[in-house]
Amino acid sequence: MRLAMKLAVLTGLLVAGAGQSALAGYCGAASYSCCPTSACSPCGDYGAASSCSTSYKTVQDVVYDKCQVTKYRTVYDTVCEQQPITCTRNVYETKFRDECYTVQKPVYQVSHRIVPHTVCKPVQKTCYRNEQYTVRVPHTQTCYRNECYTVSKPCYKTCYKTVCYEVCKPVYKTCYREECYTTYKPCTETKYREVCYTVCKPVVECKTIDVCGGSYKTVVEQSPDNSCSKCVQTPGSWNYDCNSCRQVYQPGCNRTERFFQPGSTTCRQVWVPRTEKKTVMCTRMERQTKRCRVPYSVCRMVPVQKTRRVPYTTCCMQKETRQKKVPYTVCSTKTETRTRRIPYTVCSWRCETRNRQVPYTVTSFEKQTVCTKVPYTTCSYISETKTRKVPYTVCRQVCETRYVNNTRRVPKQVPYTETVCVPRVVCRQVPVKTCCPQPSCTTGCGK
Repeated sequence: MRLAMKLAVLTGLLVAGAGQSALAGYCGAASYSCCPTSACSPCGDYGAASSCSTSYKTVQDVVYDKCQVTKYRTVYDTVCEQQPITCTRNVYETKFRDECYTVQKPVYQVSHRIVPHTVCKPVQKTCYRNEQYTVRVPHTQTCYRNECYTVSKPCYKTCYKTVCYEVCKPVYKTCYREECYTTYKPCTETKYREVCYTVCKPVVECKTIDVCGGSYKTVVEQSPDNSCSKCVQTPGSWNYDCNSCRQVYQPGCNRTERFFQPGSTTCRQVWVPRTEKKTVMCTRMERQTKRCRVPYSVCRMVPVQKTRRVPYTTCCMQKETRQKKVPYTVCSTKTETRTRRIPYTVCSWRCETRNRQVPYTVTSFEKQTVCTKVPYTTCSYISETKTRKVPYTVCRQVCETRYVNNTRRVPKQVPYTETVCVPRVVCRQVPVKTCCPQPSCTTGCGK
C-alpha cells in the first residue's frame, strides 16, 4: 500500500513538470499573463504565415500486473487412538447358611354358651281418620293482543377488486461435496474364565421332638337365681271428647312387677394339654463347591476411513408478480313492518273442598324370651422349630482390560494460491507541437 502511494505522488510530480515545459516551449506566448496589452491589440495581417515546431517529452505511467503467489497455512487433523488399561473390578456373590430358631405358635379355639333373657317388645299400630279442608286454587287464563313494530333488515352485496402483489419464490439447488470420515468397526473376541458355584445335596436324619397334645373334658356349671322385673299396663277406657265430638281411648296406668327366675345349668368343654415324644425324619442340605468354565466376549472398536458425498442446498429468491381478486361487502339497510302477538295472563281464584287422612299411633307391649349365644375364646401355645436361610456376601476381585480412546491433533502445512497486484513504471514519448506567429507590427512579442 505504501509503495502504491509513493508511485502516485511521483506520477503527479512528473505531470506537473511536463505542463511547465509545455509553457516554456511556446516562449511564453501560450500564457496570456506574460503578454503586454499592446501585443494583444489587432495589428497587421491575420493571414500571415506562422512558424511551428514539434518536440517530444517523456511521460511515466504506473501499470499494475497480476501475479500468482503460493502461500502455506497450518491445518490440524484429529487422530483417535485406542490405549489399553488394566483395571480391577469387584465381583460380589451372595451365599446362604442354615439357621434354626424356635417360635411359640398360638392355637385359638372359640366356644359358645346360650344365655336366655326376657324382653318387652313394643308393638305400634298406625290408624287413620278422615278430615275435610278448604283451599283456594288460582285459575290462570292466557290472552293475546296484536302489536305492530318496525325492523331494519340489512342487505349485503359482495363485490370484487383486482389487486397486484409480489411474491418471492425460492429456487433451490442441490450440490454435493466429498467428505472423509472415520467409523469404528466392532471386533469381538471370545475368552473363558473359571466360575465357582455351590450345589446343595440333601441328607436325611432322625430327630426326636416334643409334640403338644391333649383332650377335652366336660365341666358342669350352675348359675344362681336372678331377680327380674316386668312392666304391666292396666286396661284403658273410652271417653267422649266435647272438643272433637268423638270417642277417645284413654290408656291405663303402667306398674312394675318383680319375679324370680331360677338359675340354669351350663356344660362346657375344657382343653387338658399333655406332651408326647415323637421321632421324625428331617432332611438338611449340604453345600458342595464346583468349578466350571464360563465364556465371555471382549469387544473392541477398530477405526475405518471412509468417504461420502454430503449434499448441501443453495437457495436464491426470485420475485414474481401475481394478481388476486379481493372480495369486499357493501351493506344497505331496508326497513320492514311486522306484526306480532303479545300474550298476557289473567288470574282468578276459586275454592275447593278436599279430603285427607290424618294418621295416629296406638302402642302395646308384648313379652318375648330371647336366647343369646355368647362366644368365649381359649388360647394355648405350641413350640415349633423352623429353619431359615441367612444370606451373606462374599467379595472377590477380577482383573479386566479396557480400551480408552485418546484424541490428539496433528498439524500439517497446506499450500494455497493468492493473486497479488505488483506496480511497475512504463515510460513513453508524447509529441508536443509549438507554434509562434510572425510579428507584423513594430511592437513584437519580445518588446
